[in-house]
Amino acid sequence: MGRTRPTVADIRALKGVRQLTMLRVETMEEAEAAEKAGVDMISVPPALVLRPDFRDAAPNCFAVPGLEYGDFVTAEDYLRGAFQVLKASADAVYCAASYKTVRRLREEGIPVCGHSGLIPSQRTWTGGFKAVGKTAETAMLVWQQVKALEEAGAFAAEIEVVPSPVAAAISQRTSLVMISMGAGAGCDAQYLFATDVVGSNRGHVPRHAKVYRNFAAEYERLQAERIAAFTEYVADVRGGAYPEARHEVAIEAEELEAFLVEIG
Repeated sequence: MGRTRPTVADIRALKGVRQLTMLRVETMEEAEAAEKAGVDMISVPPALVLRPDFRDAAPNCFAVPGLEYGDFVTAEDYLRGAFQVLKASADAVYCAASYKTVRRLREEGIPVCGHSGLIPSQRTWTGGFKAVGKTAETAMLVWQQVKALEEAGAFAAEIEVVPSPVAAAISQRTSLVMISMGAGAGCDAQYLFATDVVGSNRGHVPRHAKVYRNFAAEYERLQAERIAAFTEYVADVRGGAYPEARHEVAIEAEELEAFLVEIG
């Protein structure tokens, strides 16, 4: 029996039962691969879930489009964006805006996944791209973020780059589904970026990422082959080797003669 797409209730019921898997995917190929691999949840750009063929590629993944901070401003902006992606088959939305905005979305029955710990859009307040919660004071800050999201009506929260014991203690004390990105195995789900998993990320690879393949090397090989093919094409055109007769459309001699006579 094949799997079916989980609901929010299904995801919440799995809290403390088993670890869920989540990937950030940005292409239809990645979404299809996540589906075939049995990934539970996928974070996707809104534009991807809005494509009419999205659910052909990933019919059973729980899809969470990110309503990126800054692309939306007012609560009404977030509401409009959320309704658009939900109508297109999203299962929930990611929102790192104010707790007031999260509450407004929840008032309309929209499932919201919030963010705690290292929040990229708010990183200046916690010292940049670095771990949060390594002191009792900052660990309490993460706890307060999670409780505020819980009170605002979120059903889940990403917890990013927080010490594992802190994240585990918080996860055990909240009803939210806690999604770990570099916060250890004591949460309810593990979250990685597809680009890190397949090794196509040529930039900084986070410490918490695990690379399973080396797509970057394959891309470099393919790029070298692409350049070589283009170079051979240029040489063929300049040397007269392309096009050959097999690349051209033929015409009967008498038809050509009639045409030439006609145009003088």
